[in-house]
Amino acid sequence: MSEQDDLKIAVNDLVIANRILANEGVMDASGHVSVRHPHDPNRYLMSQSRSPQLVDPADILELTLDNQPVGGGSRPLYHERFIHGAIYRARPDVKAVVHAHAEDVLPFTITKVPFRPVIGSASAIGHHVPLWDIRDRFGDATNLLVSNLDQGSDLATCLGENSVVLLRGHGFAAARNSLLAVVRMSIFLPRNARVLMNALRLGGEINALTPGEIDVKAATYTTDRASMYRGWEYWAVRAGCGELLEYNLAKMKEAAQKAAK
Repeated sequence: MSEQDDLKIAVNDLVIANRILANEGVMDASGHVSVRHPHDPNRYLMSQSRSPQLVDPADILELTLDNQPVGGGSRPLYHERFIHGAIYRARPDVKAVVHAHAEDVLPFTITKVPFRPVIGSASAIGHHVPLWDIRDRFGDATNLLVSNLDQGSDLATCLGENSVVLLRGHGFAAARNSLLAVVRMSIFLPRNARVLMNALRLGGEINALTPGEIDVKAATYTTDRASMYRGWEYWAVRAGCGELLEYNLAKMKEAAQKAAK
């Protein structure tokens, strides 16, 4: 498969990711998802500033790790693209990033109750979810948005080697080694938050996942597992973008057939 085919598949997958996250209620008119460029680790792909539900392939831009569009241009950009570039710069292992404001997660950004995985499907959240407060370093004269390189870098430092970081009164950022993995985790983050919140209302001790359970279960959510694609296909069809999925699968099968000859 050519580099051009690889790039088109990456663009299609990014459109699918936007539509899925909007359709599953993780994002609304705000929020964004990106993927590292398939052939240049110093660039990433992201839509121009547009509601995720409406993103199509023509909206996808290439950006540098300084968060500037390759080749310039005048299309509007997401103000918080600095989250993405900073995480890619700090974490070479990261292939995809999501930033969203899911309401179910927000209570855990403004209290001292730790956000932790309590359901198996959310194990990819990991052992620790740090909380980043923009006020700690940048004071209270901000609009809470991560809108420059310094703020993005500070957030990436707080994320560290974890998969998720909460932003006080704002939302979350998630980072994983594939687009499928970060979309899946972002879908189950709010679900985990709802279950945890309901359990807290019942009172008593929370019987969260153990470190061993987190490690074993999280290891099953890799892109070589059929279950990952089963979920991806399900969410893509629900979001009404199955035709993009069909193109990608056809191209991948074509490449595999050529390689087998």
